[in-house]
Amino acid sequence: MAVLLAIVAIGCGSATGPTATPAASTSVTPTVPTQVPGANASLPAMPAADNVPYATQSEAQRLDLYVPSTGSGPYPLAVLIHGGGWTAGDKRGELPLSAVPWLLEHGYAVANVNYRLASEATFPAPLLDVKAAVRHLRGNAGQLNVDPQRVAAIGESAGAHLALLLGTTAEEPSFDDAALGNAGVSSAVQAVVDYYGPADLATSDGQRRLNRGCPAEPDPNIALLLGASPSAAPDRAAAASPVTYLHQGRELPPFFITHGDADCVVPFQQSMELHDAIEQVAPGRSTLKIVPGSGHYLDFDFNSVKDAVTSFLASSLQIN
Repeated sequence: MAVLLAIVAIGCGSATGPTATPAASTSVTPTVPTQVPGANASLPAMPAADNVPYATQSEAQRLDLYVPSTGSGPYPLAVLIHGGGWTAGDKRGELPLSAVPWLLEHGYAVANVNYRLASEATFPAPLLDVKAAVRHLRGNAGQLNVDPQRVAAIGESAGAHLALLLGTTAEEPSFDDAALGNAGVSSAVQAVVDYYGPADLATSDGQRRLNRGCPAEPDPNIALLLGASPSAAPDRAAAASPVTYLHQGRELPPFFITHGDADCVVPFQQSMELHDAIEQVAPGRSTLKIVPGSGHYLDFDFNSVKDAVTSFLASSLQIN
């Protein structure tokens, strides 16, 4: 998997691109990667809050907070969750940092979040951490000058998987670990932007094998996250899969889902499966954009969806 970045959508409920699993002969020829959004913008010299602990069980439980230099707040908040296959990556990696100036320019405060990696703790540890980070930010919203009612989770790859879980598990109290602080504060988010995130850990490897030119071997990082392969631990794989929590009647935020059809790390069918599952239980809450010829990480064409993400966030968080 990779690191993180964010922004995509145009009207919830419309799917751009395919909506059914393609034939097994799908070809994967990546395009030349395009520039990451915001890459030319200047980053503030220091975050407003630098490497702040949001919990105390691990050195990984830290975040950086950036706030716009204009306006008076409270600012809507974008929580950026880096990727890296749950085994690597950092809040100050290339993609999460490149997203900060772009979001600041549009009036968002930005929290870049680290979390425990699989080498330190397996699932659900990373989800417990990002939920604790949201609780910390919401619980201290007045001091931080952020709006606790307008919070978006944005991730790419493994970070998108965690952002999706933030969006689908707000009604699962077992994932809010009181020992990590701010007990009783909601970890719900009001919007989710998902760049090529895994949605169903049990089906991902089989879907990748459908795509010609992609490796047939299982993704080893899924087993590292779970502590076992999905086939050896199906209940654990289901618990770690965002699609598991999509039930009729469940309150869901709007989702913007985007994926390249030449992604050989996380197959694009994951995003198609997720979009269809959301629309079955909450029609109009998901927007899907499949990007032809786009791959994973820096092989993804971020610029092709930049304006759509900007519009999605503004609409979802009710920003004029």
